[in-house]
Amino acid sequence: MPRPLADLLDHPLIAERYFFPRRSRPNSRLDVEAGDAVLACALHRADSEGNAVVHFHGNGEVVADWQEGFDDFIERLGWDLLLAEYRGYGASTGEPQLGRMLDDVEPILCAAGPPGKLVVFGRSVGSIFALEAVAKFPGVAGLVLESAIADPLERLLLRVEPRELGVDAATFEAAVAARLDHRAKIGGYRGPVLILHTRNDGLIDPSHAERLAAWAGGPVTQLIFEDGDHNSILVENEERYLEAVAGFLAGIRSGQT
Repeated sequence: MPRPLADLLDHPLIAERYFFPRRSRPNSRLDVEAGDAVLACALHRADSEGNAVVHFHGNGEVVADWQEGFDDFIERLGWDLLLAEYRGYGASTGEPQLGRMLDDVEPILCAAGPPGKLVVFGRSVGSIFALEAVAKFPGVAGLVLESAIADPLERLLLRVEPRELGVDAATFEAAVAARLDHRAKIGGYRGPVLILHTRNDGLIDPSHAERLAAWAGGPVTQLIFEDGDHNSILVENEERYLEAVAGFLAGIRSGQT
């Protein structure tokens, strides 16, 4: 019997080949109930007014990786930081199923605070969930995309073939388009966007950043670095990278006053 279109993104082969979960406990923990899973996120408080950055990390990473300096950086800027964890990653329960992970975005954002006080930050595969966040909560104050994905179908087809999922190419394309239309998601978001990428990204080439910038419905700041690769973009460009994030957050804060 064919798998229902809505369930295709939760196919075990996608989970097995596309996601690379690691188990690691965060230094501090905020459990977010997400249906059949408990997400071991982390919340760092620094702002009495509740302005917060919600960070969705990359594949093969966990919340604990971002508690080694990034949390201190955001705290120094005077923002709360909610580090979002995925099902099956870190200390979360469940398995990394793409469709359900998209559904998890809503309870994570609700745990972070009012949308108008939130900046959503997605790195690499985390951009999928950051873009889902602005689609579900178009009133969020800002969006940061780092090494982000413009075309999820392209990325998925590198790992799985539709026939392996029991469907033809058109059916799989329709399933992806129904939930992962990044052009529509970023085009429908009218808030400010910061896009960071490196020209030497061998996993997600900079054309993804260029497409996302062109599609954005709101004002865009785009920075393409000449140094670093997909996994060293922050380390190799730390000063300019952090200056860009700090300036973006400062601009949002000034617009709230």
